[in-house]
Formats: sequence, structure tokens, C-alpha cells
Amino acid sequence: MPLCTLHLLALHGTTPNPLLTFLSTLKSSNVSPLVISRVIRWIILPSQISTEHLLAQNIHWDLLLILPNTRPLPSELQKLVQHQWNITAGVPSRLIQDFSSKNNALLHPNASSVPALSTQSAKRTTQSSQDLELSDELNQWIDAFVQHTAKEGTGAVSMFNLLSFNPGMKDEYLKYGKAFAESIGSRHGGNAKIVGNVVAVNGKQKHKQQEEQSAAAGIAQLSTDGQVRAEPGEWDEISLAHYPSICHFRDMLTSEAYQAVNKRHRVPSLRDTCILMTSEVGVEEMVVGGGKGGAKL
Repeated sequence: MPLCTLHLLALHGTTPNPLLTFLSTLKSSNVSPLVISRVIRWIILPSQISTEHLLAQNIHWDLLLILPNTRPLPSELQKLVQHQWNITAGVPSRLIQDFSSKNNALLHPNASSVPALSTQSAKRTTQSSQDLELSDELNQWIDAFVQHTAKEGTGAVSMFNLLSFNPGMKDEYLKYGKAFAESIGSRHGGNAKIVGNVVAVNGKQKHKQQEEQSAAAGIAQLSTDGQVRAEPGEWDEISLAHYPSICHFRDMLTSEAYQAVNKRHRVPSLRDTCILMTSEVGVEEMVVGGGKGGAKL
């Protein structure tokens, strides 16, 4: 199973037009990414795992870069990066094969192949999106994002997912994944275009066997305040899910059929998870527009 490395990058703000400078340098390098996508916002925040790296210091991530190898970024790119976090995963070769053409078809589909959006103007919302429901905040943000951005607002989005499973619950998540592919996600244009099993985080090998043994034995830690804390665990899987637009993603979240499966199989199976919304279309728009495109966040 080929190894791919997913890099989250925060660029040096002192660099003139940092995003465009990085993209230009990337184009002239020998690096050939599977995916280069602009980070837009968090949909779900991690609650236990990698929080010190992903959320600390209030880092604003700029780019998601997915490479079909485990090589580090070359020095000419490294010097443009202020903060980075990476995760390596084994991805089935069938997903990587001819990825560029398959991905281009997703990002620039024939209009007739894109599912119609819901005509219901009023959206049922919740207080939080942490269980992959439509919160009032997210709903209002989507309305503003669609109105005040160019192609990013109406074009395809790529949702970067990190998954950590509760002991013995992966089979439940697989039931969710099957339903996503067959109906509850695909009917809204959802497509898990990259999926992989985690083998390393920031170059450190994943200690899967030790984690499973600890979980099975119910091993916990005693914190400094004397309270018992469960081991936070490690990330098990990554995925990059495509949607024709952020509005298609919103329609999925408000679907009763989707939420029934989400609450039955997905939510109970996860120890921790996070979802980061990104836009490959935003990168294309930025390159074409010389850095003038992109969202006004």
C-alpha cells in the first residue's frame, strides 16, 4: 500500500504574498503533490489528540499539501513555512492510480452530474457542529461564505478528516462509510477520494499495538489534580472527502437519513475526530488571479 504524507502548513506572514510565493516556488520545484488545497476553516475541532500541534498558539493553517511519498519538503519550500504538521498514511493504490484526472473531474464536473441543492430555505440547526450536525454558527457562516467569495463559495470543497476509533468500534464506522458511499453521502455528491491508515505523525511511528493493548486493559493516567484521565490515543485513519460545494455539504448535514446513520454508527465509533474544510478550487483561482482571488474571511 503506497504511503502518502499530508502536510498542514502555516506560511511565514513576513513573506510578500506568502500563498502565491509558496505556490510559485512549488511549481518550480521537483515536488508533484496529489493535492494542494487552501485551508478555509475548522468544521470539527479535535478534542484530545494532536491539539497541542493543531490548535495551540492559535495557528492559522494556510495550505493542505498531500504528497505521494514520505520525503520531506525541499529547503526552498521549508524556508517559507513557519509552522507545519504532517501525518503519513497507507493509501490503497486504486485511489492513487490516475488520481489527477479523477480529481479534475470532481473539481470541474459536468453540470448535469452535480446533484441538485435543496430548495428548503430554512435549515434546522443545532448548538454545535462537533457531532457533524449543522450548527447555527456554521449555517450563518456558510451563507456569508457563499455570498462574499468567488469560485470558492460555489465550487468544490475538500474536507480533511482525522479519525481515532473507540476500542472495538471500527466496524461500526465502516457501516457509516458504506452508507456514505452508497446513499447518504453520495446523493449529495460526497466522495471519499483519499482514505488511508495512519502509520506516522510528524515522522514518529504510530504505536498501534501498544495503543490497542492499553485500551483493552483500560489503562488510564492519573493527572496532576488527582483525577483519572483516559489515554488520548492516536489517529487511526485519514480521509479527504469531496463535495461539489459547501452547500451540498450543508444539505447532507440537514438530511434526516444522514443524521440517522451518523448518530447510530459514526458518532459512537469515534474516540476523537476533526474536520478541516479546504478548497482546491481556491488555489486554482489564486494562481489564475495572481493572488487576487480567494475568500474574504
